[in-house]
Amino acid sequence: MAVFIHDTAEVSGNARIGDGTKIWNQAQVREGAEIGENCIVSKNVYIDAGVKIGDRVKIQNNVNVYHGVTVGDDVFLGPSMTFTNDLYPRAFNDDWKVYETHVEDGASLGAHVTVVCGCTIGKYAMAGAGSVVKKDVPAYALVAGNPARQIGWVCRCGMRLSEEKTCSACGRHYMQKGGTLEEV
Repeated sequence: MAVFIHDTAEVSGNARIGDGTKIWNQAQVREGAEIGENCIVSKNVYIDAGVKIGDRVKIQNNVNVYHGVTVGDDVFLGPSMTFTNDLYPRAFNDDWKVYETHVEDGASLGAHVTVVCGCTIGKYAMAGAGSVVKKDVPAYALVAGNPARQIGWVCRCGMRLSEEKTCSACGRHYMQKGGTLEEV
């Protein structure tokens, strides 16, 4: 499958774009960025130098993915969400450190979510719209608020789990081990 790049998008010749990926209007993909297969990079998205994005990732309008971010497969990045990459930003500081952020496979970050650098978002975790994620989020956790706090668990399919850790939509069942879930 061919890569589609809109006429108004700016994509560095040194970026790697996977088959079937679509990059829409006014998006910018910097040098050394890697975007997997069958991704959607929507209008006005910024993907910084060296960012790594997996396969089948959907990036909605106005998302900022800064240097130091790695995104797994099947991830959803909601409209206008953003990542940071510097814990101590100053316009006059030339000696700053990039803190890496990882979003694991299947995770979903809602509209206007901000992820403060240095965090890992676990597989199939979900952050509700407007959340400010300042610490690691366990796999399958549902977080919301500012700062984001865990308010429940979600299934691989995205639906909230019952107290028994069973999904009413698809029937999957999970077992809690400490602060994490595992599918059984």
